[in-house]
Amino acid sequence: MTAVDARPETTTDLRFPAGFRWGTATAAYQIEGAAAEDGRTPSIWDTFSRAPGKVRNGDTGDIAADHYHRMREDVALMKQLGVTDYRFSVAWPRVQPTGRGPAVQKGLDFYRRLTDELLEAGIRPVATLYHWDLPQELEDAGGWPQRETAQRFGEYAGIMADALGDRVKTWTTLNEPWCAAFLGYGSGVHAPGRTSASASLRAAHHFNLAHGWAAQTLQATLPSTSEISLTLNLHAVRPLTDSEGDRDAARRIDAVGNRIFLDPVFHGRLPEDLVHDTATVTDWAFVQDGDLDSISTPIDSLGINYYSPTVVGAGSSDSPSPWAGAEQHVRFLPAPGPRTAMDWPVDADGLHELLIRLRDDLPGVPLVITENGAAYDDYADPSGAVHDPERVAYLRSHLAAVHRAIEDGADVRGYFLWSLLDNFEWAYGYSKRFGIVHVDFATQRRTFKDSARWYADVIARGGLTG
Repeated sequence: MTAVDARPETTTDLRFPAGFRWGTATAAYQIEGAAAEDGRTPSIWDTFSRAPGKVRNGDTGDIAADHYHRMREDVALMKQLGVTDYRFSVAWPRVQPTGRGPAVQKGLDFYRRLTDELLEAGIRPVATLYHWDLPQELEDAGGWPQRETAQRFGEYAGIMADALGDRVKTWTTLNEPWCAAFLGYGSGVHAPGRTSASASLRAAHHFNLAHGWAAQTLQATLPSTSEISLTLNLHAVRPLTDSEGDRDAARRIDAVGNRIFLDPVFHGRLPEDLVHDTATVTDWAFVQDGDLDSISTPIDSLGINYYSPTVVGAGSSDSPSPWAGAEQHVRFLPAPGPRTAMDWPVDADGLHELLIRLRDDLPGVPLVITENGAAYDDYADPSGAVHDPERVAYLRSHLAAVHRAIEDGADVRGYFLWSLLDNFEWAYGYSKRFGIVHVDFATQRRTFKDSARWYADVIARGGLTG
């Protein structure tokens, strides 16, 4: 190997703390399939994916990666990788089809079997209660802009705690409520496809309330040793320049992208600047007495999903926009550097910046990277191998950024790579591959990519080397 080929010294022998959690993650609608089996009814993503033009190539999650039938095979793959933890989500319409009333036992039994299989393999199960698959019947009744949906979610949390609380010790209430609220109800590019700025803000508040009520239910039901968390896709926001206009644009995006969740959950308050920014959209009258007390119920850790930074400047954005109250004041600009197949910039420094901000803003709150990864145009070569050097480089740089943040005092307890499997990538259908395991969707054949073997080596070593 020539000197030019040598790997950067910054990733040489970077050991992570003892007990660091090495995981991988998936989401129910993206991998399970079996969309109409054993009592499962449609979610908003079943409905949305059938609407013409909403999902690339008309793809749906009807079969996905067929994990519902291949669960044991997939757990065996995780065991081969050596992961310590597996973060999965529960499909709400699989266990409570209408979002109300008693559970369907066959649905619960699937998650019981999954949990038992993971524990048998020596893997800690990490359950996410909501990864965007709202029962369609609740959407028909008004969806997340309605307060009742948050109430129903709290009841659903109790069902799952009763079913799995003796075996699952780590629980996440919501995954990326920003996407669910603002892409689903603001810009309409995600299910249920509504385009209303006011509805997106109501939905965001009710997601916060659902989180708080679910956290209270979990605390009342689960053993005291259980861990309760929330996962946010926080934005690493950078102003294009140091001008007043660009800095104000970054402030606005930080308010509606980050602090709309962080401030209620961890400080029991609404950001004053957000309320001012959105005054022409809503008067926030849907926030009732006691809501912020419920939302700020103490939790045990914060999950962070990070893929790329956000660069903004003064200007305006297209409508309909997911950025309620900011679209007339903010324009989004491309960040420099290489890009993934999603056309997202590769910038691990953004992850470090985010972790240091949280170190300073939320002292004493343990952090977990609950999603990080990249999509590339992977394919199996004639020998059946799948080479993905770009993904390996992406993961290496981001793990190095996590290590640097830990050295700088951030209390990061684990890293969950997104994703275990190639899957249904929401509005992109099956056109984008995030997995470290290649899935041939025609045959459902699983193949370790080079990145999977690389990650297995990282786990075995407890860090990066070479």
